Amino acid sequence: MTPDGRYFVVRGRLWRRSDPALPEERRAALVAELMRARRAVRDASDPEAMKVARAAVHATKVALGERGPVWWNDGAPDLNRRMVRNTPYAAWYAALEQGG
Repeated sequence: MTPDGRYFVVRGRLWRRSDPALPEERRAALVAELMRARRAVRDASDPEAMKVARAAVHATKVALGERGPVWWNDGAPDLNRRMVRNTPYAAWYAALEQGG
C-alpha cells in the first residue's frame, strides 16, 4: 500500500483502494455485490448479458471508490492503473523493492 493509503501495487501497477470512510457494513455489502457481478461476467452467455454484467462491476467499483471520482480531497490526481515507476510514487517503490 502506498504511504498515503490511496493505492496498492500489483506487479508494479497502482490500483486505487476502496474509500476508507465507507462504513464496514456498507463496504462488505458492496464487496459481496462486486463478487456477484464478477460471477455474472464470468457466466455471461451473450453480448447483452456481458454488457449488463460489466456495467454492474463498474457501478459497484464506483460505489466502493475504486473508480469514478477520487475519495480524497487534496486535489491530487488519480493515478489508478498507472505503472508506479511513472508516478510520484516511483522513489518510494524503488526503495521498497531494494528492501528499504
